[in-house]
Amino acid sequence: MAAALTDAGCDVRGVLARGDDLSVAALGVDGLVIATPDAAVASVAQAVTAVPETVVMHMSGSLGLDVLSPHGRRASLHPLVPLPTPEVGRIRLLSGITFAVAGDPIATKLAHMLGGWPVVVDDDRRASYHAAACIASNHLVALLGQAERVAASAGVGIDALLVLARASLADVGELGPARALTGPAARGDAATIARHRAALAPEELAGYDAGVALAQRLASTATRPSTADSSPRAKQAGVDDEEPAQCA
Repeated sequence: MAAALTDAGCDVRGVLARGDDLSVAALGVDGLVIATPDAAVASVAQAVTAVPETVVMHMSGSLGLDVLSPHGRRASLHPLVPLPTPEVGRIRLLSGITFAVAGDPIATKLAHMLGGWPVVVDDDRRASYHAAACIASNHLVALLGQAERVAASAGVGIDALLVLARASLADVGELGPARALTGPAARGDAATIARHRAALAPEELAGYDAGVALAQRLASTATRPSTADSSPRAKQAGVDDEEPAQCA
């Protein structure tokens, strides 16, 4: 984040780490970013002497602003993108992503400086927001890990599956999840599902069964689109028309 903000033209005064004196961290700056694991945010915030003019903000997706007590000006800035390494993160933070923001307007300003799209997520909705983010990212990675293990038993590598996964994600973006769903669960093909279960190692069944249940639930909601909304472009325009009302 420090590198990305520097690239975006922000005057980053420094980065503090474990063992540094945090008491004066809020002095002489417009904003102080706490970029620690969630469990450490509150203790780090309490270790910093409050400065009335300085905004203290965290980068947690699930926490509210209460953890930033005793600071009067508080904010949150959560990037909706995986940041596996500093180098990758530096690029992705500047790639036009969504940022969940709350509290002081400085969070929105920083999101715009990074070229992002700020969306206000209030404290009472942050746990749901972050759960959705984890499902879309962390759980997807774990699911592909299972796919890699199962495919290996058939002599197929992860690269072939990634082509399939990318096509499926593209279909979701174009058609929406319900219309993009294919496969035996969507068709109600119990015989194929039974063959899958018979071929899988016992330790893989729980994950597979959970995926089948989710696919069946999604399939049950799928309906044929009407003529008025059958165009993916028209549906996207509808989403875009609503977005500004939700954004800071």
